[in-house]
Amino acid sequence: MGQKVPPKATRLGYIQDWDSRWFPLRNAPALIVEDAMIRRVVAERFKHASISKVVIERAGSFLRVILHTARPGMVIGRRGADIESFKSLLEERTGRKTFVNVLEIKYPELDAALVAESIAFQLERRVNHRRAVKRAIERGMAQGASGIKVMVSGRLGGAEIARFEWHKEGRVPTSTFRADVTYGTAEAFTVSGKIGVKVWIFKKEYFTKSKEDLVNEIKKAKAQETGMTQEEGIPMVALGSPTAAPKPTPVPEAQSPSSSSKAEGNPGT
Repeated sequence: MGQKVPPKATRLGYIQDWDSRWFPLRNAPALIVEDAMIRRVVAERFKHASISKVVIERAGSFLRVILHTARPGMVIGRRGADIESFKSLLEERTGRKTFVNVLEIKYPELDAALVAESIAFQLERRVNHRRAVKRAIERGMAQGASGIKVMVSGRLGGAEIARFEWHKEGRVPTSTFRADVTYGTAEAFTVSGKIGVKVWIFKKEYFTKSKEDLVNEIKKAKAQETGMTQEEGIPMVALGSPTAAPKPTPVPEAQSPSSSSKAEGNPGT
């Protein structure tokens, strides 16, 4: 069952944050139901606004809803009419002073939820599933993604027997916690039946350091221990360099007793 763990679940508190940010003093179940209601209202009212994530924050009697979307104009509406009506609806249903923030997603090709939604929309318009997936992967890699993995399952191409197909390009390290991997799902309702779409997008790795950064850190730590300046640095042998070790300093040979006695005699004799 390890392959069924969502990538976000293993990265919460590490490189990703929760979508509901509040701490209940009482009535936690009621607040959870309220969160589900808010997300359901957002999905119904802004179905075609390409909303990727809904973040809910609470502080006392105040409520803040943050919408991450690729089409902020469709969410705000003409002169803010749509967002104001949505705000009034939430205040009526929750009884809280509500604030709504809209954040634009600059690169929707790198958002797994939006990519899955786009593929599902193309499948509903009877676009070949391989073509839709290939196009999504090409656009994501062109925007700088390190890897993309897509799975489509169902009666693909109108086949009588359902199956699933994997399409992958690049690397997607789902078990590496420092890897920024986003995950999204969508469903396409076609004439042949429902087709599921899953998308994993690997953007970059956090906390990675180059060789030069590591060398500078070692030099700085060594300078603090020995009192050397950072410019003096440390020998490359300590860093695993293939250069040879420094030659030992030769020890002077011991002098014979006769020569030492002559040297100790009077110079006039």
